[in-house]
Amino acid sequence: MGSPILVTGGTGRLGRHVVARLLEAGRPVRVLSRGRRAGGNGRDGRVEQVMADLMSGDGVAPAVAGIETIVHCAGSSKGDHVQTTRIVDAAARAGVRHLVYISVVGAERVRMAGAADRMLFGYFGSKRASEQLIMDARVPWTILRATQFYDLLLLMADQLARLPVIPVAAGTQFQPVDSDEVAARLVELALRSPAGLVPDVAGPKIYSMADLMRAYLRATDRHRALIPIWLPGQAARAVRSGAILAPDRAVGRLTWEAFLAEQVSTRRGRPERHAAPHDMAAANSL
Repeated sequence: MGSPILVTGGTGRLGRHVVARLLEAGRPVRVLSRGRRAGGNGRDGRVEQVMADLMSGDGVAPAVAGIETIVHCAGSSKGDHVQTTRIVDAAARAGVRHLVYISVVGAERVRMAGAADRMLFGYFGSKRASEQLIMDARVPWTILRATQFYDLLLLMADQLARLPVIPVAAGTQFQPVDSDEVAARLVELALRSPAGLVPDVAGPKIYSMADLMRAYLRATDRHRALIPIWLPGQAARAVRSGAILAPDRAVGRLTWEAFLAEQVSTRRGRPERHAAPHDMAAANSL
């Protein structure tokens, strides 16, 4: 069965999928979170819950003790660098053999040059700083960059749909991907040797923000006016130029429209599961 694999952020949107897929692969999992709710299948004896605070560092060393592989999914635009520092330091002291990190496509291309950049796109700068920490660390590593997750875009769309008029970023395109497909790739990488910076994972289609919102409105039977807005700053210009896209890595299978149909069906009490491939390497030649 092997030693447990530590998943930080194992109760989050991506982390829950990673935990479930590690269990499917027959690996025991240690879930690091700030709360008491276990990630994945909380009743499975192969899931060990540990409480730690990646911002303060409390409990991180015991959580990493005895671990050979870490999948680091925890992070945010404001605290990602700090949390990654805690994990990298603890991993180095504990002799961890493989640190797998999820980053974002465009991390090295969306540069922060002012307050507007940091306010609107600070997440990219935070992810890039974390990447550099890991690359410079004394722990063997793998970094996977992915485009935006459907789950997060759905959360954004839900919030924007509360407005009578929806602002959409003009000239901005996204190539979103299913978080479970990304989790499948992360697990694949975690079960292999450290590989450095690996090819990106992106969704099958490129959409403007207006297209994403129109599809959402159709799926939820809503009607709203869309108003284009022009985002200021150097980072916004980079995004408009395609810095967060990976058209040559359109390996995801689930589309935004299919994801929305599944979510709407689930919300209405008729759950339907998409047929996501469990072996992304075989299905998509990753």
